[in-house]
Amino acid sequence: MPSTTPVSKPVPAPAAEANAVKALGVAAMVVTVVLWASAFVGIRAIGPHFSPGPLTLGRLAIAAVVLSVLVLPQLLKSRHLPKGREWWPILAYGVMWFGGYNVALNAAEHVLDAGTSALLINVNPILVAIMAGVFLKEGFPRWLLIGSMVAFAGVALIALGSAQPSGPGENATADMAGVALCLLAAVLAAVSVIIQKPVLRKFPAAQATWFGILVGALCCLPFAGELVSEVQAAPPGATAGLVYLGIFPTAIAFTTWAYALSLVDAGKLAATTYLVPGTTVLISWLVLGEIPTAWGLVGGLICLVGVALTRRRTHAGRKHTGQVRQGQVRR
Repeated sequence: MPSTTPVSKPVPAPAAEANAVKALGVAAMVVTVVLWASAFVGIRAIGPHFSPGPLTLGRLAIAAVVLSVLVLPQLLKSRHLPKGREWWPILAYGVMWFGGYNVALNAAEHVLDAGTSALLINVNPILVAIMAGVFLKEGFPRWLLIGSMVAFAGVALIALGSAQPSGPGENATADMAGVALCLLAAVLAAVSVIIQKPVLRKFPAAQATWFGILVGALCCLPFAGELVSEVQAAPPGATAGLVYLGIFPTAIAFTTWAYALSLVDAGKLAATTYLVPGTTVLISWLVLGEIPTAWGLVGGLICLVGVALTRRRTHAGRKHTGQVRQGQVRR
């Protein structure tokens, strides 16, 4: 009698779909890294014409208008707005990330060079990895911690190469204030990532970003009068730079970040932002003609190695994944 036992056949569709989603996540993170890196250059370029608060309000107002074109039709169709306690985390990361982080960073870049600012801000991925392990139960993967430390060493080399020697007229107190502001910005960003992650389980990336931008913009409304005055006094190039910051590093990059965060563990995703300082050096080279130092090039390569290490999985993790896949095939 011939056997009637059904023969299991692998179904390629789910695997192909998973690979497509993974590719979209990687593309979203690449866009985020490049645009956030360009923000450091943009802030330094237009900083002499805009104060920290008005600059933040201008960016957020422009980003809110741009994202409204995408988000409002979705909301009118779904009518799915946050309710009750769902607003609390949105208010939190809106105030801390879109409001506080941007004001602190803008103020810091008035007294610190871009390399030093990038180094200090990139304390953020380590904080995210620690908090994600504690609060989001993502654990503490060995390669994530090792890769983060390697990448942080690369960022330190980039900052070492970009740091300028102190001149006789420079204010050490102002420098220390800039350092404190950068560290404050890093803490606000790290806490915000942890708070935003659960929100992305309920709302699409663009909506979650738009809600936060609106909250941040409302917090910065006291700077509206200054913004109007500074826009009127600023040269056209500076105003164009403000528009660029609002559309690309804010509206687009924060949305692609949120999309990637909805797909990837917070700790692993935050580690990829170690690529931002190296990318900033390259953009400065191409746009401003600033030739990267040898330290900067070596640091950029070390960052790449560190981020690659964060993507590795332990032997136990690979074994577990293999068992899950085998179980799926058997079913």
